[in-house]
Amino acid sequence: MLSNWQKQFRTCGELFAIFTKIGPSTFGGGYAMIPIIEREIVGKRQWLDEAELADMLSLAGSAPGGVAVNSAVFVGYRKAGIAGAIASVIGITLPALMIVIVLSLVYLLYGSNPKLIAALKGIHGAVIALILMAAYRMAKASVIDKTTAAVAIVTVLVQVIFKINPIYIIVIGLFAGIAIIKGKELIGHRTSMDQLQSRPSAQELFAPEYYI
Repeated sequence: MLSNWQKQFRTCGELFAIFTKIGPSTFGGGYAMIPIIEREIVGKRQWLDEAELADMLSLAGSAPGGVAVNSAVFVGYRKAGIAGAIASVIGITLPALMIVIVLSLVYLLYGSNPKLIAALKGIHGAVIALILMAAYRMAKASVIDKTTAAVAIVTVLVQVIFKINPIYIIVIGLFAGIAIIKGKELIGHRTSMDQLQSRPSAQELFAPEYYI
């Protein structure tokens, strides 16, 4: 029978191994790793469901720091507290750090090689595909009615046309969401958000699990 600290140590080892596997996908940017983290965390292990994943990505994208690291902290802390968060962050950053060091050396030596240039162009296309898939997954979980669809469309148009700082868009979206829901409640309109009342609260999302 394993003690609590042994279970937590084993969980931290599993978190480190998982995020070490996910880590190389962050070479294309934090959002490029979303399909991989969805497969490992949601699909294989069911540590989060799709709705919780969307919430996590919203928080990770809004908070300071990279999306990949923030997501690792979220999952690691939920599974094994602070120790799990540390193990997850080390796991997701170590492969990317090693890859960047190696690629930097290779680029310094062979940066003008036509084959290397062609390979990097191919990587660009693959990264775009991963980001588009991540956007589709997030939209599937987040756009639940006409109101959220309109907000998403307006946000994209504002960002493309006016190139506003994303921080302002996030803050405006926060207050816009509150205002829309409260406005609908005042006029007695049942919102589609009502169907999501069974989802865990933010406090529950961050509650660490120790497999007691």
